[in-house]
Amino acid sequence: MGQRQPDTRSRIRDTATMLFRRNGYSGTGLKRIATDADAPFGSIYHFFPGGKQQLAEETIRTSGAAYGQMVLALLESVPDPVEAVAHAFQAAADDLAASDYADACPIATVALEVAGTNEVLRVATAEVFAAWVSVSEQWFARWVSDQGAARSLAYSMIMILEGAFVLSRAARDPEPLLVAGRSMAGLLLAAMERG
Repeated sequence: MGQRQPDTRSRIRDTATMLFRRNGYSGTGLKRIATDADAPFGSIYHFFPGGKQQLAEETIRTSGAAYGQMVLALLESVPDPVEAVAHAFQAAADDLAASDYADACPIATVALEVAGTNEVLRVATAEVFAAWVSVSEQWFARWVSDQGAARSLAYSMIMILEGAFVLSRAARDPEPLLVAGRSMAGLLLAAMERG
């Protein structure tokens, strides 16, 4: 028995996720999404009556949640928290290089583009980032007793990761992500030593 193919709605959403991630919101047209998803153009409006904005909002929310869970799984895969942080950044560097520097954070490209122009998508990206901070804060709180320090580490990890993605993509070099991982591991170690 063959592997089940994704339904049309899922193909459209998955294709849009990849294209928004690589090309941004403005740089991704609905015709391209339909073509790459091997879907009739009209099916986009059938499944996403709000058009491109509704499709983008859903891709931001679903890919953002999935990415957050993937990062948490990477952190959980290594028992030592300092090594876990370095491991997560190493995995990000490996994945980025494997995609030929095309696939970084699933929402950052859109977040930067729409922050001042599209309130619906700005809110969606802000809520994804807030969820990432919350989950990361909980993870860091297992290793750092001060809740404020755990929250600062969560913000730092996301900010450092996003900045490293930008530098690595621009340079087409994993080194910024590897340096970022070492820096983040050092921040966590210092916080743990403070208690």
